[in-house]
Amino acid sequence: MRRLPVVIALIFTVSTRLFAQEVVPFKLGTFEDSDGTYLGLVLEDRLIVHIEQANQALAGAKPTIPGDMTGLITQYDGLRDRLHAIARTAASMSGAAYIKDVSAVDVRPPMMPHVIYNAASNYALHDAEMARRSNPQADLEPRPPAPNAITGIWEREPDDIRQNPYMFLKLPNTIIADGEAIRVPPGRPNLDWECELAVVIGKTASRVSVADAEDYIFGYTLENDVSDRGGRGDGRMGGGPDWFLQKNHDTFAPFGPYIVPKEFVDDPLNLKQTLTMSGEVMQDSNTGNMTHDIYDMLSYVSHVITMTPGDVYALGSPSGVGTARVPPIYMQAGDTAVCEIEGIGVLTNPVVAWDE
Repeated sequence: MRRLPVVIALIFTVSTRLFAQEVVPFKLGTFEDSDGTYLGLVLEDRLIVHIEQANQALAGAKPTIPGDMTGLITQYDGLRDRLHAIARTAASMSGAAYIKDVSAVDVRPPMMPHVIYNAASNYALHDAEMARRSNPQADLEPRPPAPNAITGIWEREPDDIRQNPYMFLKLPNTIIADGEAIRVPPGRPNLDWECELAVVIGKTASRVSVADAEDYIFGYTLENDVSDRGGRGDGRMGGGPDWFLQKNHDTFAPFGPYIVPKEFVDDPLNLKQTLTMSGEVMQDSNTGNMTHDIYDMLSYVSHVITMTPGDVYALGSPSGVGTARVPPIYMQAGDTAVCEIEGIGVLTNPVVAWDE
């Protein structure tokens, strides 16, 4: 019986330590204010913790904090414990100079990837609505599967009846932050919306299998893949989509507002996904409706080109785009687009005329 107090003390000590190590979820972003541009932890989507200032203020070893998000992603495993300690401390206190309200800072794009790889027609109903756009008499049914694999890149399993993956590129100059304006290019008024889940690469990925793909993911964010549906006015290259013209105008990639490390996302394949235009719901879906999921697409891209930390790929749009409606509906100056994915964030962007 003499051991009982010791056992109780040990249990209490262990329980206290476990409580002290409670995980406080956080997001990561890039912010700007009178302190300059800096990396921040985001708590409950309302508090911004200046990581470098908090690192210097907290007791314990003070690792070097990288100056940009790509550096933080690259060194994340070594900084994880420190970031969790910063989040726990900030969540339990108020008044520290390194903790700010989100309304007091400018939210910048969380990072500037070299390119965004974007999936085309990766939701069956969106694929079908775009097919019906070119043939209004067609039924709103998924297209039949492609008969052949993409040799050496995407090898089809015998029972796989899906279409092959399809990707296009979006350039970094298209990226704008949460709150920044989508500008309507002169003479190109047919602007469409596409609310998409975007994945951030955590380590170099080359010819990665689908089974191993999760190991290469760092986290998740949002992209509104704005599209110019005005066309070229000619039939060059068979009259197919001109991805450069359609996707790469200035301001056509609202991106962010933050990155959620994958450790805080229980199931990225079951997240509610919506877009509202000036308060009206236009897209209402779920990330589970993808034809090729986040692991398929990482494998596909990495079999074409080596992906590096900080690269981003977006998983395509659900149905409900404006151009597929009868009659079509397009974004206009004065509108506000709100792309939201459950647990990842809310990306809000006003629409303005080009010269506003």
